[in-house]
Amino acid sequence: MIDGVIVKKLVQYQDERGWLAEIFRADETDIQPAMAYLSLTLPGVKRGPHEHVRQTDFFVFAGPGDFSVYLWDRRANSPTAGQAEIISAGEGQPCVIVVPPGVVHGYKCVSAAPGLSFNLPDRLYRGAGKKEEVDEIRWEEAADSPYRLD
Repeated sequence: MIDGVIVKKLVQYQDERGWLAEIFRADETDIQPAMAYLSLTLPGVKRGPHEHVRQTDFFVFAGPGDFSVYLWDRRANSPTAGQAEIISAGEGQPCVIVVPPGVVHGYKCVSAAPGLSFNLPDRLYRGAGKKEEVDEIRWEEAADSPYRLD
């Protein structure tokens, strides 16, 4: 696994009403979410790849839908520099994936149904009042990008 990336399988506690899964506990991580958002991705659609300079993402993939999540370690001083990973996540394998700054990431909805993801990043998008530059390097916009989602 890429250094600093955390993959936590979600345990579903089921009863006659359905299920419950804890996704975030302050006693299990140093990450302090600054905001939260939901994203619905249509079947076959790709998001990313991109990376953040300062932001850590705290993705939740619990369904509906399934994803292939792609990660590349671009950090020069990392013990896993240059390493790549593909993680299956979503309804079939519900999990949290924490992506630190400098790790290029993206995902593709691989199910026949749309996929829902939830993110609790530790920085506000565009900063307070949405007045700052976006903390992203958008690799999907570069014609010569070495990072591709299959």
